[in-house]
Amino acid sequence: MEMKSKTLLILYATQTGNALDVAERIAREAERRACTVVIRSTDDYDANSLPAEDTVIFVVSTTGQGDTPDSMKVFWRFLLQRNIGSHWLEGIHYAVFGLGDSGYQKYNFVAKKLDKRLSDLGATAVVEKGLGDDQHPSGYEAALDPWLSSLWSRLNEIKPHFFPKGPDFLVSNEELIGLPKFQVTYHNVDDIDSRLSTATDFKYLQMQIGRARSMSSGKVPHEKCKPDAFLKMVKNFPLTRASHEKDVRHFEFEFVSQVIKYEIGDVLEVLPSQSPAAVDSFIQRCNLDPESLITVHPREMENRHIDNNVNTLDVPIKLRTFVELTMDVTSASPRRYFFEVMSFFATAEHEKERLQYFASPEGRDDLYQYNQKERRTVLEVLEDFPSVQMPFEWFVQLAPPLKNRAFSISSSPLAHPTQVHLTVDVVSWTTPFKRKRQGLCSTWLASLDPEQSIYIPVWFHKGLLPPPPPSLPLIVIGPGTGCAPFRGFVEERAVQSQSGTIAPTLLFFGCRNENNDFLYRDFWFSHSENDGVLSEAKGGGFYAAFSRDQPQKVYVQHKMQEQSERIWNLLCEGAAIYVAGSSTKMPSDVMVAFEEIISKESGAPRESAVRWLRSLEKAGKYHVEAWS
Repeated sequence: MEMKSKTLLILYATQTGNALDVAERIAREAERRACTVVIRSTDDYDANSLPAEDTVIFVVSTTGQGDTPDSMKVFWRFLLQRNIGSHWLEGIHYAVFGLGDSGYQKYNFVAKKLDKRLSDLGATAVVEKGLGDDQHPSGYEAALDPWLSSLWSRLNEIKPHFFPKGPDFLVSNEELIGLPKFQVTYHNVDDIDSRLSTATDFKYLQMQIGRARSMSSGKVPHEKCKPDAFLKMVKNFPLTRASHEKDVRHFEFEFVSQVIKYEIGDVLEVLPSQSPAAVDSFIQRCNLDPESLITVHPREMENRHIDNNVNTLDVPIKLRTFVELTMDVTSASPRRYFFEVMSFFATAEHEKERLQYFASPEGRDDLYQYNQKERRTVLEVLEDFPSVQMPFEWFVQLAPPLKNRAFSISSSPLAHPTQVHLTVDVVSWTTPFKRKRQGLCSTWLASLDPEQSIYIPVWFHKGLLPPPPPSLPLIVIGPGTGCAPFRGFVEERAVQSQSGTIAPTLLFFGCRNENNDFLYRDFWFSHSENDGVLSEAKGGGFYAAFSRDQPQKVYVQHKMQEQSERIWNLLCEGAAIYVAGSSTKMPSDVMVAFEEIISKESGAPRESAVRWLRSLEKAGKYHVEAWS
């Protein structure tokens, strides 16, 4: 009989790093119970080894519209093989915790389908799957805390060999904290640029960003560290009236390094710039030398996750540059573990007690009110706890990583071969304690003057809206900034129409007021006339819903109902549906509108309409790109 592993295996699949955070918290709690544990990313684990395991804890996030993270795609395809029998995982115990957002239609879809597949292959669940929800007032931890409590209780019952010192044994956090996962090495180098002296400005910038981000604790496997290109802003103008509560802007950029080929529907990721004054304040608060030359390496720790894919270059970088390019100290809120570690370094007793309370399950809701709800930054938290003096290595590990911000591209490369356009909502809000907050990237972009030569590092990615061939009829729904990718679609078809025939396009747009936030009004109207892409002469149409211009609110789904017959006729001609915009209610409301239209126009029952739309999804003709 094959011997089972006596080590608790934790497999995680992350897109942005949240699943890794949860996996590491589970590992810490296991180690406190004297349980031997190993953490692996699903792309760093041979799925063929699963039958040799004893118990596996899965932590998986759901991306986009129910998609598996990139790091899980190969692993998931392996599990779906038809030649794997229903007894393949017999005797294996497992637990699944998912991270998702209930604002999306396919909430925690990956965790749900993984749980079912493991069960179908013969594995036995230790506890019911846990589903963390970003929309919950306390975030995913609201579900994680009780789920972990159940997990340890049940494992103690059925797998006592994992806990050799008994069910009541618990190592104190002080004993377990040990060393941080990353080690910072300080260098004496006279000329940091000596190895790059022959590089061009762009080459130097690219290498500097690449080496800083390759050393970052927040680096995600398979993520490109070096930017694909650098852009320079050439236009920056508002699309909304100055008096309107929202500031939505149109940005145009030109390539200043190499030109990258992109397609309509693609996504542009921008690395935002942090406030230099705030970065300096953080460095001063931590008593660091901004001119120090450093390299950062993972510290090899037993039973800990080691990412073999991190390419830590041996060229030192200035500490200040590392902080401003990799550590978000000016906009993102730290996680609960940050407060737990801070408590070990607090010398004032009242600060230590408060930090310990925040890090406890009992203090979770109060921490949420203090931290996430107010969007307190690392710098602000440190200012509230002045007695804390934490080694820089802990900040490298625990400060939120500075993340690229993703935007749907709103231009067509056929119309603008050397440019990229974005449509950006400049984010700002007021916290419960009346503190003014602003989105880091959107506010920075809005502040840029096209006359300045600011080089913006960017990455190009495929989005969830594949470029349609000109012969494919389209029904597109894009309220608010959801219209951004469809501006590119219309531009593309306008160019294609000059040399060939294009299929009809129906476009539904929505906003609050016709006079305040009717984005790209003149653009839509110009393409709705004179045989334009959206003109009736081309079989198209443009329909706008203004939700606040009358006593009864009117949304895009109401305008769709008014054009029920036209929508049905295009669907019968093989049209594809594209939806983009807010993830809250809009995508599901639009789906319901399509169900009602299909049922009404075809005379078929609602259930048939639902099946019809599902078949469209499976055929790759119903696409949704939504964001919170």
